[in-house]
Amino acid sequence: MQRTLGTCYYPEHWPSEIWADDARRMVDAGLTWVRIGEFAWSRIEPQSGKLNWEWLDQAIDVLGQAGLQVVLGTPTATPPKWVLDKHPDMLAVDANGNPRKFGSRRHYCFSNAGYLDECRRIVTLLAERYGQNPFVAAWQTDNEYGCHDTVISYSNAARDAFRHWLRTEFHKPGGNAGDIDALNSAWGNVFWSMEYSDFDDIDLPNLTVTEPNPSHALAFRRFSSDQVVAFNRVQSDILRAHSTAPIAHNYMGRITEFDHYKVGADLDIASWDSYPLGFLEDRVGASPEHQRAYARQGDPDFQAFHHDLYRAVGRDRWWVMEQQPGPVNWAPYNPIPLPGMVRLWTWEAFAHGAEAVCYFRWRQSPFAQEQLHTGMLRPDSVDAPAIVEARQVSAELAAAPDVQPYRAPVALIFDYDADWAWAVQPHGQDLSYFGLIFDTYRALRRAGLSVDILPPDSDTFDDYSMILAPGMMHMSDTQKKALANSSAQVVIGPRSGARDSNMVIPTPMPPALPDLDVTVARVESLRPDMPIPLNGGGAVTGYFEEVEGTATATLQTEAGHAVLMNNDNVYYLAAWLDDPGMDRMVGLICQAAGVRTMSLPEGIRIRDTATERFWFNHSTIPIKTEVGELRPADVVRVSKE
Repeated sequence: MQRTLGTCYYPEHWPSEIWADDARRMVDAGLTWVRIGEFAWSRIEPQSGKLNWEWLDQAIDVLGQAGLQVVLGTPTATPPKWVLDKHPDMLAVDANGNPRKFGSRRHYCFSNAGYLDECRRIVTLLAERYGQNPFVAAWQTDNEYGCHDTVISYSNAARDAFRHWLRTEFHKPGGNAGDIDALNSAWGNVFWSMEYSDFDDIDLPNLTVTEPNPSHALAFRRFSSDQVVAFNRVQSDILRAHSTAPIAHNYMGRITEFDHYKVGADLDIASWDSYPLGFLEDRVGASPEHQRAYARQGDPDFQAFHHDLYRAVGRDRWWVMEQQPGPVNWAPYNPIPLPGMVRLWTWEAFAHGAEAVCYFRWRQSPFAQEQLHTGMLRPDSVDAPAIVEARQVSAELAAAPDVQPYRAPVALIFDYDADWAWAVQPHGQDLSYFGLIFDTYRALRRAGLSVDILPPDSDTFDDYSMILAPGMMHMSDTQKKALANSSAQVVIGPRSGARDSNMVIPTPMPPALPDLDVTVARVESLRPDMPIPLNGGGAVTGYFEEVEGTATATLQTEAGHAVLMNNDNVYYLAAWLDDPGMDRMVGLICQAAGVRTMSLPEGIRIRDTATERFWFNHSTIPIKTEVGELRPADVVRVSKE
C-alpha cells in the first residue's frame, strides 16, 4: 500500500480567490489528502433550514481538479448558536453541575435526543450531496470525541438515558422490565443503605457527600462510552448508505473515557491526532527532567504507543489525521520542534503502519483560538519550516520501497474498561491504568522490541512469543483460559482479575488463574518516597500486592516477598515496578520466550517492519549505534536481508 501525505484545510477561512493556488502548492509539496469541513456547520447552514452549499461545492471541486483527494468531515463537533437556541438543553454538564456553555467547540451532550436529531439531519444532507462526488475519497465523523473532557456529562438527558441503560443491563429474564433487586445485589447497595426501589430513583454519581459507590460510578462510565458509540454509529450508518468511501474518526492521545474499539467497529479507518510536544507537557506525565530533555522532540514512546494502539482500533488500517507541524498553542509550554523532528514523526508513523500522515494545518490562522498554532504556511502564506520537511518526506517516499506490514513478537493488551475501573478506584494518588500500561510499553521499547497492542476480547495468541496483560481489573474466565492455553510466555497483573464485572471483589480471590496457584491476600499503595527494593536491583513503586501460593517466585523483594510468580509459561506480577524493575522483568520473560532484546541508548528507538528495521534518534545529541552514528532527529532504514 502506498504511504501518502496530506493536510487539514479550512477554505471557509480564506478568500476563494486563493483556493486554487493553495491546492497547487499542496500538490507541489507532495500531498495527496486534504481534510475539510469538520468545523463548517455555520457556513453550510447559517440559519436553521437555510443551506449554503455553493462555497463547499466550489472548494471540493477546486481541490479535486488540482489532483487532491478530499476527506470530508461531518460538522457536528461545532453546532452553531442557532442549534443551541433551538435545543437549550443540549449542553453537556460537568461534575459540579455546571453547563459547558457556547463559545468554543464540543458543546453538546451525547445523550441529548434533540441534538442527535440535528446531527442526523445535517449528516444526511451532507451525505446525499457529496456521497457520490468523485473527489470525496474518505469521510471523518465529528472531531476528536472526548477532547476537553466532553464524554461524561451529568445532564438531565444523561440521567434519563442512564436509567434506561440500567434497565436494559439488569432486565428480568424473559421480559423487558428492569430488575432493581438484581442491580441492588450486584452493586452491594445494602452498604450505607443505598438500596433503590425503582430505576427512576437512581441519580448520576456526582455531587455526593463522599465518593459514590464504585459499582455505580463504573456503570455510568460504561454507559457514557456506549453513548459515544451510538452517536458515532448514527453518522457512520448514514454515510455508508450514501457512499462507498471509507469512514474514519480522529481520536486523541491519552483519551480513554470511551471504548475506541467499539467506535472503531463501525468505521473503516482509525486515525489520531499526534502532537508530540504538546502531549509531553500535557499528557505524558513525565518528570521535569524528562520534559526538559525532550522538550523539542517529544517523548520517545508516547507517539509510538498510540500508533500501535490505533493500528489495533483500526484493524490494521490507520492514519495520523493531524500531525503537529511546529509550535502549538494549547500546552503549558509550546517550544519549536528540533529541526528534522516533523520528518522523524512522519516516518515513525509510517514505520508503525500508517497509511497516511496529514499535517495540521495548511495555513496558520491569524484569528480566534488557534492563532499561535503553527501551520505548513505562515498566516501571510510564506512557507513555514514544516512544509520543507514534508517535501523531503514526499521525495523519500517516492524513492524508497514501501513499508511492509509486520507482526511483532510481543503483544500488550489494552482495555478501556480497565482504565475506567482504575479511575473509579485508583487506590493511590497518581496511579492509573494508562500509566501502568505505558510504563510496561516503555520497558518493551527500551529493550528494542516492536509491540502489537491487542483488544481485551482477543481469544487467540498463537502468533506471539510473549503477551502482557497488566492491570485488567476485570477478566472473564474466557480471557483467562485463552491466555493460559497460549504457547506464549504470559504476564498477568498487577490488579488483573481484581474485581468482577460490577466492581466487586470476587471469590475465589484474585487473580484466580487456571493452573497457577497464586492468591492476592492483601494490597497496598505506596508513597513515591517509599519504594520497596527488589533482590538484585530495581524496586516496587506505587502499588504492591502480598501474594500466597505454591507458584515459583521468580522475582522477590529484598525482604523475600514474592513479586513475580509463575508456573510454566504463565506469570503473575504482583507489583508496579520502577524502570529498572520493569527492565529486569522484561528481560526475564523475553529470555524464557526466546525473544532477542537489545539495550538501546537513551533516546534511541527502533521499529521493525517485515523487511526493514527503522532507527530513530529522539535525543539532542549524536549517538553511536550498531548502524552507525545517528544525529539528532535522524531516521535510518536498514534492510533485514
